[in-house]
Amino acid sequence: MTVQTLRNSLLALAAGALTLLACAQPVSPQSGALARGEYLARIGGCANCHTMPRDGIPFAGGRPLSTPLGPIIATNITPDPVHGIGRYSFEDFKRVMREGTAPGNKHLYPAMPYTAYTKASDEDLQALFGYLMHAVPPSDLAPPPTKLVFPFNQRWALRFWKAAFLPPERYVDKPARDAEWNRGAYLVQSFGHCGSCHTPRGVAYQERGYDESAGRFLTGMVNDDWYATNLTGAQGAGLGRSDAGSIASFLRTGHAEGKAAFGPMAEEVEQSLQYISEADAQAVAKYLKTLPARRAEGAYAPDRPDAPGPRQGNRTSDVESIGARVYRSFCAQCHQPDGKGVGEAFPRLAGNPSVLGDDATSLVRLVVQGGRGPRTATGPAPQTMPAFDGTLTDVQVAQVLTYVRQSWGNAARPVTTNDVTRLRSKLK
Repeated sequence: MTVQTLRNSLLALAAGALTLLACAQPVSPQSGALARGEYLARIGGCANCHTMPRDGIPFAGGRPLSTPLGPIIATNITPDPVHGIGRYSFEDFKRVMREGTAPGNKHLYPAMPYTAYTKASDEDLQALFGYLMHAVPPSDLAPPPTKLVFPFNQRWALRFWKAAFLPPERYVDKPARDAEWNRGAYLVQSFGHCGSCHTPRGVAYQERGYDESAGRFLTGMVNDDWYATNLTGAQGAGLGRSDAGSIASFLRTGHAEGKAAFGPMAEEVEQSLQYISEADAQAVAKYLKTLPARRAEGAYAPDRPDAPGPRQGNRTSDVESIGARVYRSFCAQCHQPDGKGVGEAFPRLAGNPSVLGDDATSLVRLVVQGGRGPRTATGPAPQTMPAFDGTLTDVQVAQVLTYVRQSWGNAARPVTTNDVTRLRSKLK
């Protein structure tokens, strides 16, 4: 046998082996579908919930999600065949996403936002499934099971919850609206699942509405001792004074108009929303700007004659000087004596919707525990707010927040010492 003949034989054998190998392996999605699935996983926040903070294995679960029922442990959604979703068919995956039912008729708690994903299209779910199955490395991590107290540990009862509260339909374009508006509505109601945090929930932990037809949709809600703000057109604590461009910028950077994301929203921007495309961010903003003003809270009128200035306190008679003194001593250096902040570094407090809401939970928590803005590719460097837990008393926290909420044209209800004491006790 000549060298050339041997070479040709080896090439033929190699080609045959490659053919057999290709036939034996599952067909991977095209790169375009993988990219689409990765994009949906990012903006849908899949890794946020299914990855332990700091050094967790991506998508391997284990993160406890706080709910009124108790902590729900996020599952492993890598393609591991034992501890993950490696044995799922697409029909299994679709049933999980739209019905909250895993193989074996295991009913999932609505901490998993299947009430939103039920509106997702087949094409998007197929892309997401392909990405998780073919682009995410498998992990054999076995997260601890969710253990709730009786009667919340009775998963079989969730079938009745779903029958009462699970929206059955996919998102359908509104013919009276243009393509951009429909794209924004689809993202907000499905992969964005904005209502999971920003829509009030009822006594059965159900969202009080799933689209713009519901009067309480996106009107604000306390979650895990943070207040998710009103996203309707309310002029005080809502988006009524923000234009669509500013909203789109806030989604991608966590900063706009002197406002900065904090708490869970900072994490959402950093881990998820900064990856939303400019076109999709504009579509979401366009949709949100069409939501009518609902649940009016607070007001901002900097030009009114009786608007108190930075030296006039919070109009609570004999305690007004406490709030003013605390503000000048601990807050004015960053947020400025006039409450207008410093560019994108330190957020403005005058007219800030987060300052004007009826619920001051987030404000109290920020003062007590501090916080950090989001780190994004296109936004400003994140700034850190120090914690004042060991510096300010409950009375001082209440008074400085009342001062802020009633100065420079802000008009919001006072914060009481009991508000601060109750939250501090819960956090500890």
